[in-house]
Amino acid sequence: MGKGRALSDGVIKKILLSYTYVAIWIFLSFTVIVYNKYILDKKLYNWPYPITLTMIHMAFCSSLAIVLIKVFKIVEPVSMSRETYLRSVVPIGALYSLSLWLSNSAYIYLSVSFIQMLKALMPVAVYSIGVLLKKEAFKSRTMTNMLSISFGVAIAAYGEAKFDVWGVVLQLGAVAFEATRLVLIQILLTSKGINLNPITSLYYVAPCCFVFLSVPWIFVEFPVLRETSSFHFDFVIFGTNSVCAFALNLAVFLLVGKTSALTMNVAGVVKDWLLIAFSWSVIKDTVTPLNLFGYGLAFLGVGYYNHCKLQALKAKDAQKKVQAGDEEAGKLLEERESEVAGKRTESQD
Repeated sequence: MGKGRALSDGVIKKILLSYTYVAIWIFLSFTVIVYNKYILDKKLYNWPYPITLTMIHMAFCSSLAIVLIKVFKIVEPVSMSRETYLRSVVPIGALYSLSLWLSNSAYIYLSVSFIQMLKALMPVAVYSIGVLLKKEAFKSRTMTNMLSISFGVAIAAYGEAKFDVWGVVLQLGAVAFEATRLVLIQILLTSKGINLNPITSLYYVAPCCFVFLSVPWIFVEFPVLRETSSFHFDFVIFGTNSVCAFALNLAVFLLVGKTSALTMNVAGVVKDWLLIAFSWSVIKDTVTPLNLFGYGLAFLGVGYYNHCKLQALKAKDAQKKVQAGDEEAGKLLEERESEVAGKRTESQD
């Protein structure tokens, strides 16, 4: 009875911890998205410089990661050759910088709610790029599901009251670059046995992103900022914004490390609905019934996609257990045969 009680307490504790990790990630993700919107939107803080904002994030995150690794030695840096860095980390850093630049730029033109609806296309982009790069096997059922998600997002876009073509192009570009980055992480890093936690990831990737972003910044935003003599760097606004961005990276690691990537996908859907509700009720963005209907269809498609992934993971785990059982049975059989052979030898002697 006591043993069952202890097991029950352990399970309850694990569930509560999982919900805590989910809540932390949703809160920080929610905060970073709304904070970035506040800074970049011309009707709010009115500082429409997405490249500069992203560079501030990368400079802060890379500096903090270097201090945590080199000074405080909280984690050990991953052993990585120069060739691996150039061939693996640099392309991933380039894609990450483009993804962040374009996604932050979209906040200038689109509402928070509509951006979240467009982000529902992420599974479509990841699967399509995975098939093109031969990382995923093409399945007609999965592709039908992807088309249903795309159809739902298309309806949501058609019903958008403040539709901006340039904003949509920027957000779709961000989704494409981010999806490519996620696939390349599996191909270039995970396949080589290189696993980066958020601190080591920022240690290697953030400086690379900063360098890539500095090229368009020099030609696009630096001349404008130089002429804006009235601007004074607000350490409170940009400092707290950068801290939130860094904390979000840690929360992603915490959530995926303690639960799973699938849990983060499901939690992401909850976060999107909360952001849509917040955008409508607090920011006063217009959310039309057609918007919600289209996103509802996309939401069902994403939910089914996550369900299929969960079933595939369960089947894979079951197969591993069967293989482990077969190997153990094989070892026992070999031991018994060797014992029998040993006894026969002794009897012959």
